Amino acid sequence: MDWAQLLDGRRLHDSRYEEKANRPSYLVDADRITFSAPFRRLANKTQVHPLYENDHLHHRLIHSIETSSVGRSLGVEVGEWLEREGRIADGERHRISGIVSAACLAHDIGNPPFGHSGEAAIGQWFAGKFFEGRPLFAALDPALRAQLNDFEGNAQGFRIITRLEMRRNDGGMRLSRGVLGAFSKYPVTAAARETLRTGPAGGYCGLKKYGVFASDLPQFAEVAEATGLPREGSGDAIWWRRHPLVFLVEAADDICYNILDMEDAHTSGDLSFDAVFDLLAPLSGLDRRGRDGETPEETIAYARALGVGNAIAACVEAFRQHHDAIMNGTFSDALIEVSSKAAEFDRIKDVAKKRLFTSPRKTELEVMGRNVVHRVLDGISEVYEALHAGGWQQEALSSYHRQLVKAAGLDLRDVADPETALHSLADYVSGMTDRYAVKMARMLSGG
Repeated sequence: MDWAQLLDGRRLHDSRYEEKANRPSYLVDADRITFSAPFRRLANKTQVHPLYENDHLHHRLIHSIETSSVGRSLGVEVGEWLEREGRIADGERHRISGIVSAACLAHDIGNPPFGHSGEAAIGQWFAGKFFEGRPLFAALDPALRAQLNDFEGNAQGFRIITRLEMRRNDGGMRLSRGVLGAFSKYPVTAAARETLRTGPAGGYCGLKKYGVFASDLPQFAEVAEATGLPREGSGDAIWWRRHPLVFLVEAADDICYNILDMEDAHTSGDLSFDAVFDLLAPLSGLDRRGRDGETPEETIAYARALGVGNAIAACVEAFRQHHDAIMNGTFSDALIEVSSKAAEFDRIKDVAKKRLFTSPRKTELEVMGRNVVHRVLDGISEVYEALHAGGWQQEALSSYHRQLVKAAGLDLRDVADPETALHSLADYVSGMTDRYAVKMARMLSGG
């Protein structure tokens, strides 16, 4: 892969765009993301704690902004190194940091309500409907079912920024292709991934999930060709090597959610001061539990800040060490996992898995969140099933279903067949905030 091509500042579906020296494309991209409705809704979407009452806990919007900040720092360090080494042109270091920062802003924009449990709930609901064989669901091409019964927020995010938001069905936000490449963590469709996973090779280059819906593949193919991502496979099993800056976006996310989850765990009372300090001290380099007159919260915040800085330095060094493998597409690990801080992060992940993600309050709220998502899907899906039965004519909907369309604010502009219908349904529920999903579930159940 070639850095000059990877940093492509031209826009998706906009051949007339000319980048301005004082307004580079990555800054415009960051602004478009920041001022978008899907980004704004992240303020009421779960990071770890659903429907929290403590205003000091993270939600998806704050997490995205912090991840963008860390991504910018990673990009600055890597960009300066690449420039010193003569691997990119003079002045291009700013493009590296700008692209990573913008991609980080959008990295969670496709996440549904209630975090990963909401993602799982959507997939479980679709899988159940496909199993039941109801007419609308039975009519969907079987090759397309995997992308719904294994619903993936990464693919939904790519769909939002390249199709749904701003210029609908014409490039979406029309972000620059360098930023879209850096955003695309899993450059493969669900069907291709399944074919590759179950094929003779039994796996491929570390793509653990899919990141592109079949209907959005033309947009991604344009991004991949423009940025020079190597294309692999053939027939129904096509995939692409990751854009090198994906690894910095992923590292920024890993740094933020691991370290900040621990700070939140202390704030929420799920973990004691000693437990959190003992996890952050090796990462931060602190050897005592607070300075004179410092509160426990201030000590944890200081340890968090130092830990983030040290993790950034470790990931930058890992990127340097693995640069050649990253550039030829053979590197498939997370930078944090091959960095000098890997052991510290493994300990944090182990504690989070055993004690934080299984806390009674979180478990109870995830169960509630699953039921909320399913009630919304049960109630709203009636509209799409009625459209299917009526030959996709909205005029044929019953008075109740017309009222439901209006009350729920359903967008039926693109609904014309089973695929577009079920995508529209997934668009609707995944776009909800936690609280709005609860409100709609109550309305639909008469509660």
